Amino acid sequence: MKNLNLLVWSITVALGGFLFGFDTAVISGAEQKIQKIWELNAFQHGFTISIALIGTVIGALLGGIPSDILGRRKTLFWIAIFYLISALGSALAFDWYVFLGFRFLGGLGVGASSVAAPLYIAEISPASKRGKLVAMFQFNIVFGIVVAYISNYYLEGIGPNDWRWMLGVEALPAIIFTILILFVPRSPRWLIVKQNNIEEARKVLDLIDPASTEQEIIDIQTNLNLETSKGNHSKKIFSKRYKFPITLAVLFAVFNQVSGINAIIYFAPRIFQMAGLGSSSALLSTIGIGVINFISTLIGLQLIDRIGRRTLMLIGSVGLIITLALVAKAFYLEEFGGFNVPIYLFLYISFFAFSQGAVIWVFISEIFPNSVRAQGQALGSFTHWLMAAVIAFVFPYISEKLGGGHTFMIFCLMMVGQLIFVLTIMPETKGKTLEEIEKRVTV
Repeated sequence: MKNLNLLVWSITVALGGFLFGFDTAVISGAEQKIQKIWELNAFQHGFTISIALIGTVIGALLGGIPSDILGRRKTLFWIAIFYLISALGSALAFDWYVFLGFRFLGGLGVGASSVAAPLYIAEISPASKRGKLVAMFQFNIVFGIVVAYISNYYLEGIGPNDWRWMLGVEALPAIIFTILILFVPRSPRWLIVKQNNIEEARKVLDLIDPASTEQEIIDIQTNLNLETSKGNHSKKIFSKRYKFPITLAVLFAVFNQVSGINAIIYFAPRIFQMAGLGSSSALLSTIGIGVINFISTLIGLQLIDRIGRRTLMLIGSVGLIITLALVAKAFYLEEFGGFNVPIYLFLYISFFAFSQGAVIWVFISEIFPNSVRAQGQALGSFTHWLMAAVIAFVFPYISEKLGGGHTFMIFCLMMVGQLIFVLTIMPETKGKTLEEIEKRVTV
């Protein structure tokens, strides 16, 4: 029963990841039609794609505040409401400015969910299962991406307003998430650290594993007392004490995005058309990206607690360097015969999904102490989405001006930097409690 409780709560919260992925990817099927309908120039088009990411950046930056004040669960409820309003509003938008407003609101939901959902799952999970359970958030992200791609494929051509249906179907999972989130308990660590509500926390921990409840409470209180003894400054994320975890979170988030992942997800049909595929084949190949992403994330989810976060990142970094170099070579030499570029990108997605994709939200949710975990998660998420917004905004421009070869070679060189980061700085967090990790990464 205890494992069932843990699994059900984690799956429910991870549904926020499904909406995250769906909202992020669904625009790929509609972006070219939106550009034509409202006659958008290159700048306006880039802004239309990136407006959700701008909202995501702000949502990530501010997501730690309600997560600390209202709690993780209540924050997730309001995130679900944001998703619902955004889906309906974007589908019914009557002009470009209204559309931008509702896409921005959805972006706020994405950003805040990337803070609150991994936080919640990390704080209820035992050390031996934390990687797999938190990675379920990423698994649901890619599941949402797959569903968005498939949905776009089948809704394509149903009428002149098919893009409205593509965006509007998100309302259905948003309603389901809104209802289900009401049935999960509050985070026990939040209850102790932020509310001093030990009795309610004990009840939640008893539902997870009654044999370890009292020891967990003692460990949480001991670390909290240690933080308090170091003065009020230790509760602020930019204290010297947290320099190392801040460095880890920021660099990890930056490298995650300069791999080019979101540029490929957002503009996949366009990239495939650049490589010589027709529009129908390009959209179908985009579904292939989603399926490979889904399967590879599932593999990463199974491996993350077995071989560790750092090992996955080492394997993934090498694979990303090789596949991005092959894509760049294909564009340089115009080797577009057959499906070589789609195959290279499928391999790229696979390496990304079981390494960076599976690890990022797990790793960032682990490396900050209880007292500043929401702030640290917000910082890592903010950095991640700021970089995503920048890359999504400039990708149409640089791919047009520099060409596919230079664009993908830039991404390749960034992954060389990531490999150096993993080899020299990144610690292994597998199998350690949150309190044990805190002692290792803080000074």
